[in-house]
Amino acid sequence: MLTEEDFARFKEFRCTAMGNKLREIIDDPAYDSMTFEEKVKEMIDAQVNAKVTNKIQKLNKAAGFKLADACVEEIVYLPERKLSKDRITRLASCKWVEDNEVVVIISKTGCGKSYVAQALGNAACRNLHSVRYRRLADIFADLNQARAACDGSYYERIDEFKTVKVLIMDDFMTTPITTENAIDLFEILEAREGTGATLIASQLEPDEWYLRIEGELMADSILGRTGSTARYLDLDGPNMREYFAKKKQEEEASTN
Repeated sequence: MLTEEDFARFKEFRCTAMGNKLREIIDDPAYDSMTFEEKVKEMIDAQVNAKVTNKIQKLNKAAGFKLADACVEEIVYLPERKLSKDRITRLASCKWVEDNEVVVIISKTGCGKSYVAQALGNAACRNLHSVRYRRLADIFADLNQARAACDGSYYERIDEFKTVKVLIMDDFMTTPITTENAIDLFEILEAREGTGATLIASQLEPDEWYLRIEGELMADSILGRTGSTARYLDLDGPNMREYFAKKKQEEEASTN
């Protein structure tokens, strides 16, 4: 008969989920009809699933999402949003990630582009892809700080943005960028071309990005790596913050 010391060894050997499943198999009569091999398979599957879940949680934490619980299952498909559930489902399958494509989400403020971007990032984590979510201004702030430190950390920071499998840049070109930061962005996009997937969320159309970039040549180079080959997702409709606030008020009123 197995003792608590025996079960403790599963944790010691880093097979906690397998040990928990074994305890369940022993205690639950529903497993009595299973063969020995079937019970072992249940234990192995439990351990594999636990490892995958742990990895997804680590990837999600490393991504730096502002909305950590954003997920495609919770996206609201109001008719006026012009948002196709079929298309979101296709993007959530992450074929675009595997093909190292660029996806651009464009909408006015409040229409939910940041939520959709992070939900797709969450889907990428579930598919075991590394993800980084940053506002473009925060990317530049990180790089500028590292550059000023003159300790080599700049190269580490920019390499992170170059090599992560999925880079999500939110609030893209909301404000003008300097020539130095335009060069940073070009270097990131150039390195990612064909090797990483990039998701851009912006309030502005690509022809308006041009006006935010110092230097005609650099603007052409950046736009050539984003605007021309990207998949576009245009969101419309109501202000989603106001929509959810109103919905919450209505739900609270109905329960009182």
